[in-house]
Amino acid sequence: MRTALLVGGSGPTGPHVVEGLAERGYAVTLLHRGNHELPELARHEHLHADPHFRDSLDEALAGRTFDVVVAAYGRLRLVADAVAGRCGAFVAVSGLPAYAGYHDPGSTGSHGMAVLAREDAVDRGRAVSADEVAVEEPGEGFSRKIRAGELHVLDHHHEGSFSASLVRYPSIYGPRQVYPREWSVVRRVLDGRDRIILPDNGLTVAMRCAAENAAAFLLAALDRPDAAAGETFNAGDRDQLTMRQWVAVCAAAAGGQLNPVSLPFDLAGPGRGLYPVGHDEHLLADTHKAADLLGYTEPVAAADALAATVRWYVENPPAESAASLRDPFDYAEEDRVIEAYRRATADLLAAQEPTGPTVHPYAHPKVAGERDHRGR
Repeated sequence: MRTALLVGGSGPTGPHVVEGLAERGYAVTLLHRGNHELPELARHEHLHADPHFRDSLDEALAGRTFDVVVAAYGRLRLVADAVAGRCGAFVAVSGLPAYAGYHDPGSTGSHGMAVLAREDAVDRGRAVSADEVAVEEPGEGFSRKIRAGELHVLDHHHEGSFSASLVRYPSIYGPRQVYPREWSVVRRVLDGRDRIILPDNGLTVAMRCAAENAAAFLLAALDRPDAAAGETFNAGDRDQLTMRQWVAVCAAAAGGQLNPVSLPFDLAGPGRGLYPVGHDEHLLADTHKAADLLGYTEPVAAADALAATVRWYVENPPAESAASLRDPFDYAEEDRVIEAYRRATADLLAAQEPTGPTVHPYAHPKVAGERDHRGR
């Protein structure tokens, strides 16, 4: 029987990856820290080790080899080093922060990530070396480390240590997410709120992927190893939602409705906590490559997966993980900011001339050969 090692596995995507591997005939071993044990994974072998440290990995994997390793957790470069020469295929999870401009839009020449950024646009506006030291840094420094980890994996691939492929995750949602973004909406509905601050009318698109869909990207790379070899793929739901649409879907699934109150991002105060990073630029990558090369098809529609996630949080309110949210849930401050903004802009709105109707730019003559009523 073929063997597979999943580094991680106790988060949102883990059960879907394990199920897919087992369906493909693999004997699955999970390596994780042991802090979260899922009953549905109890029948598989578990190795308890910390994939953030090489010594811990070496001790747990001593004498072991695998046909496939899926690295979904830990420090990627250390995991890659630990299994180099010990597996045939290595599928590594990376992330959209590898793109220049993800954290710091001003770091690129055109302000932020390209919309529908392709996989090969990752280094636009910067130089990155695979030899950069693995030091934890915030913002763009963290993004550079992620990219350096990707290059390190690809170096192993070119050296023949294993056949590698990379899958870049966006924000993943589903049960047991360590950063449960949907709780920002669910809790407000459960608390009886009827409004929510949405910077810039909630028109920002921050890319997301349902856990089941994210797992399917990894499994697609295993299903077509020749096509996946040495390649990098972006993962994401086929249907992407603006922040406003996301709030509407989440609120409805929680049994309520939140009326959006639009403020400029810089003035939105507590409303900025809803956003994945500290800016309102779009974070949207192109996922067509996985469909074209790997035949990836989406298992679950985004609206259905998001609604199911919300229902799970209604029944299983997050406790420890919710404390990490940037959302302060300070309703009194939200109300104060909303009212202060309305007072500050009231005179400006009153002084503006009303906007006339939108005029279609093309002529609409009523008699052949003559101009229309607008002289066109």
